[in-house]
Amino acid sequence: MNDIYDFKNDTLLITGGTGSFGNAVLKRFLESDIAEIRIFSRDEKKQDDMRKRFSSPKLKFYIGDVRDYMSVLNATRGVDYIFHAAALKQVPSCEFHPMEAVKTNILGTENVLEAAIQNEVKRVVCLSTDKAVYPINAMGISKAMMEKVMVAKSRNVDETKTVICGTRYGNVMASRGSVIPLFVEQIRAGQALTITDPNMTRFMMTLADAVDLVLYAFEHGNNGDMFVQKAPAATVETLARALTEIVGKPEHPINIIGTRHGEKLYEALLSREEMLCAQDMGDYYRVPPDLRDLNYAKYVDEGQKDLSKVEDYNSHNTERLDVAGMQKLLMKLTFMPAIVRGDNIAAEE
Repeated sequence: MNDIYDFKNDTLLITGGTGSFGNAVLKRFLESDIAEIRIFSRDEKKQDDMRKRFSSPKLKFYIGDVRDYMSVLNATRGVDYIFHAAALKQVPSCEFHPMEAVKTNILGTENVLEAAIQNEVKRVVCLSTDKAVYPINAMGISKAMMEKVMVAKSRNVDETKTVICGTRYGNVMASRGSVIPLFVEQIRAGQALTITDPNMTRFMMTLADAVDLVLYAFEHGNNGDMFVQKAPAATVETLARALTEIVGKPEHPINIIGTRHGEKLYEALLSREEMLCAQDMGDYYRVPPDLRDLNYAKYVDEGQKDLSKVEDYNSHNTERLDVAGMQKLLMKLTFMPAIVRGDNIAAEE
């Protein structure tokens, strides 16, 4: 692991630590000199599975819910870094239960950030999503509000004590509940692959890329910053064809079933408004917060660049993968060589 800081003797808390992101971040940090990693989540079964799988003395487990401030406050005592990954992220379920998304994604984030400030945690990185940009579904709207909470909280903290920033991701390949594990199961069961819209595009990135972005944010983040990783995109049809070919079943049937609740044709990682002020950091964009106060008259003379000349950064206008390019990216997934061999293992990172 590339050490950003010297993590020696430090403590990291991962909220939602039993999920895909939490697991990936955990694996990377276990290789470092970090003193302790706290996993904070609601699910005691997943925590027990994780305890047995890693059996590391560095790992400590805290049962709790980000909706409950006191449980977060207790878990963050003595913590140096927080990666806030706890969320309701399934688009259809959030559509049917929007208030649950509000409680976890918005109020839960408020609780995590307030607890971090009270316990003088050095750095907090909040996990967001491309669905928070021009959101049309409850999950994206709740994550957009989470970002607003993050920026608002970051305005009035002592930056010598606490820095709060965020990362925004596209589609993380083979994360739990995503489409790649579903496609693999459908191929194994001899069922047709189900595609909502063949022209739908999504950003494609691996969990390893996602962890790199977190580490980059820990190192380079200032209060209120949002970091986005530049990523290629592919149509869902390209992904399906790449997967069927890679497992030696190019003629496997594909059914088009129509879009689900709250789905968009393409996703955006940065809005046009954000692209105006985004700083190009090479592999990443940094979007600094708008630090103006409510005295708007002060800023009238400053003017702004012409919005009409700027495009958002979305999965239709980024680098587009073809089937061969998609296969190359798929082969970066840790389980994919075993899937190609025909081994019956879980298709999740």
